[in-house]
Amino acid sequence: MVKQYSLVLILILVFGFQADLKAQQDAQYTQYMYNTQIVNPAYAGSRGSLDFSALYRTQWVGLDGAPETGTFTFNSPIGVAENMGIGMSIVMDRLGPAKESNITVDYSYTINTSEDYKLAFGLKAGIDLLDVDFTLLNIFDEGDVFENNIDNRLQPQIGAGIYYYSNKFYAGLSVPNFLNTKHFDESEIGPTSAQTIAAERLHYFFITGYVFDLNENLKFKPAVLTKLVSGSPLQVDLSANLLINEKFTLGAAYRWSAALSGMVGFQATEGLFLGFAYDGETTDLSGFNDGSYEFFVRFEIFNKPERILTPRFF
Repeated sequence: MVKQYSLVLILILVFGFQADLKAQQDAQYTQYMYNTQIVNPAYAGSRGSLDFSALYRTQWVGLDGAPETGTFTFNSPIGVAENMGIGMSIVMDRLGPAKESNITVDYSYTINTSEDYKLAFGLKAGIDLLDVDFTLLNIFDEGDVFENNIDNRLQPQIGAGIYYYSNKFYAGLSVPNFLNTKHFDESEIGPTSAQTIAAERLHYFFITGYVFDLNENLKFKPAVLTKLVSGSPLQVDLSANLLINEKFTLGAAYRWSAALSGMVGFQATEGLFLGFAYDGETTDLSGFNDGSYEFFVRFEIFNKPERILTPRFF
């Protein structure tokens, strides 16, 4: 049975498929502190190990056509001096009838600015693929501009970032995609009075955090992620996490005027970390869904024995 999405049209408009309405389009993450490479290529290689990470997010559970996002990354330091990093990022995002995927290669170059701090410069390049099946919508007007599907619309993606960090502090600034590409416009769909487009808009990300050693068995890390998109309200995510005995993580987060979140994590082995987060909406949308769930896993292969003894909290 083909699903019908009665609320999807509203969601599509919210996420920027209608001209004159500019909104945030990139997926959002509650466990962004573990998923930095997706938005900032300069993070690649910064942990000093071969890393594999995966994240799955299902948002607004119970609402037909609500967003679902999956990410996969891997990265590793390279070069004789290990001052370069290389990796790959894959994002698969579904919103009602729309499926968007992008695959990028991430490269970083790092310089030592002091004994403790490093500055990394990163580049991201790849492709973005969009599919929209408008037959899954409830179309009330036979002459609607949404009657023609979008099949395998391919666009390039180029981004960059900088990342300044030590074992206790980090700050990064990035733009994952500099290209303002249009997926379609009214000339491709058919005559209409509306200027209907689906365009990628620049997303600016700033992320920072610091690790405080409260005692030998307890660490505290506040963190902030700020996202700015042209024509959209500023998004600010505030989080605080406790690391207990280098094993257990407990945390809470607040997405400004949007959601309250809880997070837990477990360092199952020296190289395996598992994370879970739950978001409860603080907007009027809370009456139409059961919250958002996020699952994260990271597996590391250490290339330096001392990295096992001093695990990093980000």
